Amino acid sequence: MRIGNDNADEFEINVVSLIDVLLTLLMFFVLTTTFVQQGHMKVSLPQASDRPSAPASDTLVIVIDKQGHFFVANNRVLGDDEATLKRAIEAVAGKDRERPVLLRADGMTPHQAVVAAMDALGQLGFTHLSIATAPPTAGGAQ
Repeated sequence: MRIGNDNADEFEINVVSLIDVLLTLLMFFVLTTTFVQQGHMKVSLPQASDRPSAPASDTLVIVIDKQGHFFVANNRVLGDDEATLKRAIEAVAGKDRERPVLLRADGMTPHQAVVAAMDALGQLGFTHLSIATAPPTAGGAQ
């Protein structure tokens, strides 16, 4: 009587299909990953606080009114295009690109005007941008 079988096939695991599945998953994750380059401009996000902070004395203030007109250092920019805005900013700021910039826009300002101002500042090389906000009023929207 024979207890053991010497001619029995040895047990083996076929890993070819496992490798196929792993490579498929790897390709899926590689292809669905987004490679977004973060902006080079620092933006201070608005935060809720009880007391407003006053801008520093050397801060360049850019104001955009309800109609989308630009004001650089309280002077109206004659023209609403980005090139004119860039010339006005360069005239006030000179070569100082480390100067902090405060962007104030009316609540009804077209979004394109705000984006144009931010784009002009980014193209000129400004890296410290703050966006002015107002604390919420007790009665709701202003």
